[in-house]
Amino acid sequence: MRDAEELKRYIRDVPDFPSPGILFRDITPLLADGPAWQRAVEHVGAAVRSLGAEKVAGIEARGLIIGAAVAAHLGLGFVPIRKPGKLPRATRSVAYDLEYGRDALEIHSDASGTGERFVIVDDVLATGGTAAAAAQLVGELGAQVSGLVVLIELRFLAGRDRLGGLPVEAVLGY
Repeated sequence: MRDAEELKRYIRDVPDFPSPGILFRDITPLLADGPAWQRAVEHVGAAVRSLGAEKVAGIEARGLIIGAAVAAHLGLGFVPIRKPGKLPRATRSVAYDLEYGRDALEIHSDASGTGERFVIVDDVLATGGTAAAAAQLVGELGAQVSGLVVLIELRFLAGRDRLGGLPVEAVLGY
């Protein structure tokens, strides 16, 4: 995993974003560097593969970028999980609490056949609220959530504790 740890040099810290007291981990420098981005996709892809995914679901916004790239890399289908009003057909929705407010996520109602194995992908696991909501949505479709894979886990926020024992794989930890 030494190669994965080297990816940290492409993660920029942005203090007080999106609000005072938050240290944002900005992955855009990683996305902008072709070889580093390719290594990140390979690392996330290996974790997704190890969880037995049949489909990848990516959480808006950066999880869409990572998840779509990983799904293409692995030859798997990709399902977007978006903010309300962004998907064009019938959706299922779930509202959830954030550390600084309330939000909601949606998924197309026909995004899965019963029993399909999904792995959910996102950029960061922080407090776990968004990931738990995404897992709930996928489960409500009748799919099996095999796990969550994130590029970055903010371990000190203990987000995985909110996920009810769902397997979590993180490429980088802070």
